[in-house]
Amino acid sequence: MAQDKIIIKGAREHNLKNISLELPRGKMIVFTGLSGSGKSSLAFDTIFAEGQRRYIESLSAYARQFLGKLDKPDVDEIEGLSPAISIDQKSHSSNPRSTVATITEIYDYLRVLFARAGKPYCPKCGKQIKKLTAEEIVDIAIQFADENTAKTNLLIMAPVVRGRKGEYYQMLYDFLNAGFSEVRVDGKFMSLRSRIELSRYKAHDIDLVVDRVPGTLDFKDKDDRLRLAEAVEHALKYGQGVLTIQASGKGGLSEEKPNQVSDRREVSLSSKFTCPEDGFSFPEIEPRLFSFNSPYGACPECHGLGTENLWSENLCKACHGKRLKEESLNVLIDGKNIVNITQLSIEDAIEFFHLFAKKLASGKTSEAQSLKTVAEVPMREIKSRLQFMWDVGLEYLTLDRKAGTLSGGEAQRIRLASQIGSRLVGTLYILDEPTIGLHQRDNEKLINTLHELRDLGNTIIVVEHDEDTIRASDYFVDIGPGAGVHGGKIIAQGPVPAILKDMSQSSPTLDYLRGKQMIPVPSERRKIKEDHKHLRIKGAKENNLKNLTVDIPLRRFVAVTGVSGSGKSSLVYDVLYKTLANRFNGADFKPGTHDSMTGLEYINRVINVDQSAIGRTPRSNPATYVGAWTYIRELFAASEDARVRGYKPGRFSFNTPGGRCENCEGHGTIAIEMHFLPTVYVECDVCKGKRFDRETLEVEYKGKNIYDILKMTVEETVTFFYDIPWLHDRLKILDEVGLGYLQLGQSATTLSGGEAQRIKLSAELGKRDTRRTLYLLDEPTTGLHFADIQRLLDVLNRLVDRGNTVIVIEHNLDVIKTADWVIDLGPEGGEKGGKILIAGTPEVVARKAGSSTGEYLRKVLKQ
Repeated sequence: MAQDKIIIKGAREHNLKNISLELPRGKMIVFTGLSGSGKSSLAFDTIFAEGQRRYIESLSAYARQFLGKLDKPDVDEIEGLSPAISIDQKSHSSNPRSTVATITEIYDYLRVLFARAGKPYCPKCGKQIKKLTAEEIVDIAIQFADENTAKTNLLIMAPVVRGRKGEYYQMLYDFLNAGFSEVRVDGKFMSLRSRIELSRYKAHDIDLVVDRVPGTLDFKDKDDRLRLAEAVEHALKYGQGVLTIQASGKGGLSEEKPNQVSDRREVSLSSKFTCPEDGFSFPEIEPRLFSFNSPYGACPECHGLGTENLWSENLCKACHGKRLKEESLNVLIDGKNIVNITQLSIEDAIEFFHLFAKKLASGKTSEAQSLKTVAEVPMREIKSRLQFMWDVGLEYLTLDRKAGTLSGGEAQRIRLASQIGSRLVGTLYILDEPTIGLHQRDNEKLINTLHELRDLGNTIIVVEHDEDTIRASDYFVDIGPGAGVHGGKIIAQGPVPAILKDMSQSSPTLDYLRGKQMIPVPSERRKIKEDHKHLRIKGAKENNLKNLTVDIPLRRFVAVTGVSGSGKSSLVYDVLYKTLANRFNGADFKPGTHDSMTGLEYINRVINVDQSAIGRTPRSNPATYVGAWTYIRELFAASEDARVRGYKPGRFSFNTPGGRCENCEGHGTIAIEMHFLPTVYVECDVCKGKRFDRETLEVEYKGKNIYDILKMTVEETVTFFYDIPWLHDRLKILDEVGLGYLQLGQSATTLSGGEAQRIKLSAELGKRDTRRTLYLLDEPTTGLHFADIQRLLDVLNRLVDRGNTVIVIEHNLDVIKTADWVIDLGPEGGEKGGKILIAGTPEVVARKAGSSTGEYLRKVLKQ
């Protein structure tokens, strides 16, 4: 029946070839296939887009204006569709105020917990400040008097001056006129009826004596009790919420435990959050006091940033990077302030709240029971979110980790954890490679989380290349057979694991899963001898690195491995790259902490080939990034037709006036503002989306105009420009790294992180080689199919064969097993990591006991 299935008919988005498909609901479904085969077009641009569109269109016009553009995907019909939630890798914030604690809402519950269960301490004297009602203060005084065997006289005073200079003549005169007769000045009692002369330049302590309550009173008597209550109220009024009680008989009140009798003879109490000793006053303790996004709680110097300014890496001098006011930092729970807790890792935070919950449960007093009741709800929410993050393998992250420093995989798993916490049922979740950045050891945790989400009654669609995830799915869909125009078809589908045994179906993915195809282990590795040239990093102590000293062999293919959070990025990016970039690229980074680095004379350039976008605007594209577009424009300008017309290369640019369509300014589309409706983008009615004016489009090369070239795939242009060596070579490299399916003019904003990284790699391969360059890549296999990984390895080995050094941070075992040298960090993530477990060939690492990487590498090498 339709409600048991998602039925897709006639999907044609991007390169999809009129696909029709039935998917089981309430199951975990994996979409796989070569990079660019159409997986994301089907999962995100068709299924998710339509599910989101249908849900949003059910809302009011006012609400829809805040929810973005509602394009209908190119599909005939989709039945059985639920409201859809996309969990991709681009959704995390780079806002410096955004942290792991804020995006998981843990910080919001922490603020409530501290506002309701936190205990304020004076930052000057360090003593706890307790807020008491006038009635509680009266009860404390009565209890004190009743528990003394001798008759105890009580002296009720209001502290009106604390440690301030002045003569205070007028103030003392006003007290006399108000009916008071006595004050205590600097510890000595004086009559207000006599002249009191004080030194103007000396600091004084002045207490107004409000009443001397004799020990003969019976506080069970209503009138006697009323006298004490009135004295307390007057003292609190004149002392601005603070009073002092002195005992003239034996015994006294304890400052630490005001409800108990001790040998002390005097105590100060407060009806506000004010220190009775030195007058330090707290504002009202509420959740916003702990928010670094609110002026009520943020450090007044850095306004809650924690740094001197938005672009600075220096800790703020006022709050030392803690982001909050002094008052906020002096409210404690079990000896920790809110910043102390956010500095904990997920693992340590779980332990802290577990112990705190036990302590609350063991409390027997009414105060302890009240505290337990107040803390119960925020504690439950905090603990559940922490547990969810543990379950997806993020126990090494600290709660104050900035969102902008998270990898795409980490950000995606955090969102996944929050979705499990929402406990939605009947929802369609679509995930984009959730295993990115995850060690093989932790895959099982993630898979269990996905199964839990499924078992709640949801449908999970995962776009994934990871073998463990594919095998753990309920249903398998392979899209291909090739990439780009060669893809967009369903080439295999069926339930797992039955399809792995069904030999009537065949596909590149199934061939790898069945072992018919595999990435081979090199028959011979590049040798590394005793006297081999290397970079040596001494005393690396950045983040969790434990004073490491490591040798990195040069002119070799090196893999840095370890479980998530073991310190790989701290070593390779923070220490190595930043130091080398400052030396060779003229950068101004603050390198990670280390003692020294030697061997720099053996290299002359460092390139960080990361997964950031190749451009921030839709005008950037693969052709412009690798430098091919300049050659193409010059080629068109050199044509006979262009020379006759006097066209220069600038005529064929859509970025500058002259040859572009000025109606749309070279975009091909026009944005129409719809006020309370989403902005609508329509094809330019002058150039019909071709971006250039009519005269420019009349110039052709081999029968194609400049717009036709932009629409061609890289694979097509390699053949088209075969006889133009300086152009053909650059385009051929793009094809060799597995990007032949991309259009030459494809907008940079539509490219994945993995695609952007391979375009950057292509640009480097197209440059003149210095043969002494160090290339750094962080998880270059992101988004790559088994077959694409082989092509990437061929490219990386070409760089090494030229005399360069390639260092990759990688979890993929097919990459690790082909490296010349492996540096394995661990043994765990966070504080339990940061050590070098073993450095050597993959075979050496595989034999290392206690190495998680070695354990899985051993199985792969045996195969």
